[in-house]
Amino acid sequence: MDNFVKNRLEIRNLSKGYDGKEVLQRVDFDVKDGEFLSILGPSGCGKTTLLRILIGLMEADTGTITKDGKDITKAPPDQRSMGIVFQNYALFENMTVLRNVEYALRIHGKSKKEARAIAQEMVEIVGLKEHLNKMPRQLSGGQQQRVAIARTLALNPDIVLFDEPMSALDALTRMSMRAELKQLQKRFGMTMIYVTHDQEEAFALSDRIMVMEKGGISQLDTPEAICAAPANDYVRSFVLDTLQSKIDSLRRFADEQKA
Repeated sequence: MDNFVKNRLEIRNLSKGYDGKEVLQRVDFDVKDGEFLSILGPSGCGKTTLLRILIGLMEADTGTITKDGKDITKAPPDQRSMGIVFQNYALFENMTVLRNVEYALRIHGKSKKEARAIAQEMVEIVGLKEHLNKMPRQLSGGQQQRVAIARTLALNPDIVLFDEPMSALDALTRMSMRAELKQLQKRFGMTMIYVTHDQEEAFALSDRIMVMEKGGISQLDTPEAICAAPANDYVRSFVLDTLQSKIDSLRRFADEQKA
């Protein structure tokens, strides 16, 4: 990514603790406009807490969040122009696909006619035009995730946050969703922040990857730079060795099929 692209977010000295334990430890980083940034780390490293603080669902103990030059540290979620896609989709089971997307627009002040037009367009963009009137229980996991993404994108946020959105999907659906996310990012020019524990996923999607360990940042760089020069033994073990293990497993499987 161009080094001269402006920063969309600037996070400084962000800390958060629970029950005497520091979950985030003076975290500092920037997110560039139009960037796909993955936050990669194991369970308990603080990545979901960080995401919830960024969108305003949780308050940090210390630090500041600046968006487009404006301090939003204390701003409520609806004043941050961010959207979030959760791991569990959070769809209304008693509403159709179309109404799930419409509802988000209506509670943000859109008229019924305008909400319907935007919702129909977004559902079509994510490839669910023929499922407009289906209920969530009639959809596959991947289709439900597309509804959740359509609902978020319909609000036209400046930044979209993803909290482990593909962890419940099968491997084939995850591969398809990765490609679709990159296409959507390119189409809308959005800034995306993606929380994951999956090294392969982070490397496939990201312009840059922020590797976290125990509430801090071990390395923040491009996938290529991380591969070429891991910052420490943790990054080398958690990221590179794990990726190499997956590659070796696939190679052994391929060799067995040829035998």
